[in-house]
Amino acid sequence: MALRSVLSGIDPLVRLLVLAILLASFLPVTGEGKAAAQRVSDAAIFVLFLLNGLRLPRRDVAAGIANWRFLSPLFLWCFFGMGAVGWALWQAGMALLPAQVALGLLFLGVLPSTVQSATAYSSLAGGNVAASVVAAAVLNVAGVFVTAPLLALMAGGAGPGIDLAGLERIATILLLPFAIGQLLQNRFGGLVKERRALVSWMDRSAIAIAVFVAFSSAVEQGLWSLVGPVQWGVLLAFVAAFLAIGFGGAWWLGGAVGLARAERISFLFAGAQKSIALGAPLASVMFPPAAAGLILLPVLVYHLLQLVLSAPLANRLNRQG
Repeated sequence: MALRSVLSGIDPLVRLLVLAILLASFLPVTGEGKAAAQRVSDAAIFVLFLLNGLRLPRRDVAAGIANWRFLSPLFLWCFFGMGAVGWALWQAGMALLPAQVALGLLFLGVLPSTVQSATAYSSLAGGNVAASVVAAAVLNVAGVFVTAPLLALMAGGAGPGIDLAGLERIATILLLPFAIGQLLQNRFGGLVKERRALVSWMDRSAIAIAVFVAFSSAVEQGLWSLVGPVQWGVLLAFVAAFLAIGFGGAWWLGGAVGLARAERISFLFAGAQKSIALGAPLASVMFPPAAAGLILLPVLVYHLLQLVLSAPLANRLNRQG
């Protein structure tokens, strides 16, 4: 009963991610099964972005873009401010971490915010929930267009080359289903809203499948021998620094641009959190299978630690308000 109580308090996505990593560690997909597993992962990502297109109202996207006083500094901080922090940590980590894990710090920096958890913690802290929902959603849509070229630009020769084939893959697996969802929103959007629990599990399952396939390839390449106890300690220290700068910088910038307290709280959680929901699919699309799992390590660690930090922070902000 005690174990069940502890498990019930853990975010369902975290449980699925841990399960995916354990399965990939002990039962990785190898050999001829890799191609089939990648096709399943691509199909799951396609469905994930189709559902995102169906449930994100077009009017909310337009409203978010119109709120430029809130969205503009948030966009700059989320992609360029955090991207610059990721670049600095990548440079510092190249001598201490495996090259692809270090590159994952830069990849983490140029990812957009979460949607669900940023909104939940903003609500708990007394923030502007509507601003959180719209801003995080708009950032995720922008991330499909911004993250890949920004990573390529900042990483230079060490990053992925965004050639015609890469753009075609991003367009086919990420943009096309989202566009289809937007077009069919009036007809099928209601069904998605009525089945929120089922859709939520489909979302989580798609992310877990992408992580499982990526980590299977990383395990085959020797993930656990490449990243030993010392490297894990270094990675945790780097991600902790990233969290401190991310949350501290977002809170400071929200105040510097003159946001009211409720919007400043929303700015904090939308600006400092990073999305594994886009990170895992995007990594599987942008990087070779052997590299994607290693590059995702910093994103996974950050995702877990941001949840640990956000709950007590939200409670404290709520008490102070």
